[in-house]
This record gives sequence, structure tokens and C-alpha cells, in this order.
Amino acid sequence: MRSRSLLALAGTVAALSLTAVTPASAAGAVLTTANGDVAVGDVLNASLASGTTATLYSSATGTSGVSCATSGFSATVTDNPTAPGIATESLTAHTFSNCTANVVGVLGVTSITVNNLSYTTSVSSDGTVTVTPPSGSTIQTTVVLRTLLGSINCVYQAPSLTGAASNTDNSITFTSQQFTKSSGSSLCFANGYFTAKYAPVTDAGAAVTVN
Repeated sequence: MRSRSLLALAGTVAALSLTAVTPASAAGAVLTTANGDVAVGDVLNASLASGTTATLYSSATGTSGVSCATSGFSATVTDNPTAPGIATESLTAHTFSNCTANVVGVLGVTSITVNNLSYTTSVSSDGTVTVTPPSGSTIQTTVVLRTLLGSINCVYQAPSLTGAASNTDNSITFTSQQFTKSSGSSLCFANGYFTAKYAPVTDAGAAVTVN
């Protein structure tokens, strides 16, 4: 009986010790890499996932619009609290190139420029990614198209963008995020739906995980 009591006591102490140790050992920031927590001030980078394109289509389910074979972003980490929580970043660059268009009357794409940078990007422990512009501003993209009548500028705006982060391939995906035309000729479609998958998101070459 005494032996059994000692074993039970030892088991209880071990369980309590494990309970006490587990939270500390599991503690970590929202954004981490194999090298540890991502530090404030670190710059995260990502390009399009292999074999994918970034698109701005005229409808959420259509295939008419602009497609870019190359795109990437850079964002500086401004806060990375202990998980669960919300990390924040400042999106300072978002570029597009090697773009084509399949819009009637359009011969090609001269450029796509993201305006009004920087944007605030928040990444939640549940994988939700939200991009918002500075107060009083909008997320804005200017698409310059070549047409039979010359060059035209199509300006699109959105109040915010929502994406999803995945640890499966360290990606961020935006799906059919709606922009509305704020200016441009009739050749500019009225709405633009932005879709792109960026992977892997890296910090100094190490893949970033969301916790």
C-alpha cells in the first residue's frame, strides 16, 4: 500500500510539473521561423507560389482581365506578440510585372503600380490576414493599358483586403478581393477581382510560420 501511495504521489507530482512547464515551453510569438521568433524590424518577403499567377479579373468567377506572371511583396514587422494574438506589419512594396491582358480593345499591359503605400497588414493566429490603408486613404492600384487609341490609366480602389495564411506551404492567399474602378476609360472594367498566392513567406530566407 505504501509503495502504491508513493507511486501515485510521484505520478501526481510529475503531472503537475508537466502542467507547469508546458505553457512556458509552448510560448512563442505569432510569427516564427526555424530560427526562432520573428523580430520587430525584420523584413518579410514573398513571391508568387510556383506555377501560379496574380490576376485582376472583371468578375469573381470570370477569366477576362489582367494576369501577371511575376509579383512579390516586402513587409516590415512592427509588432509580434506572444501567440495567440495578432502580429502587424508595414507593407512597403508590392510589385507586378510580366503582365498580359485579354480584354477586348486592349493590346497589352504597360505597368501595374500599387499606390498609397505603406499599408498596415495584420496577421492573426487563426491565419486571417488583413491589409488596410492609412487613415483617410484607400488601397489603390493603377493599371496602365495599351490600346488601339493609345495608353489609358485604370485606377482601382478597395477599402481593405482579406487573405489567408497557411503553414502547409508558408503561404498567403488572396481570393477574388474586390476593387472598384475610381477612374479610367470605358475599356477599364468596372470592377477588378484580385487573386494571388504568395509562397513561401520568408524572413532572411527562413520560412515564416503563423502560430
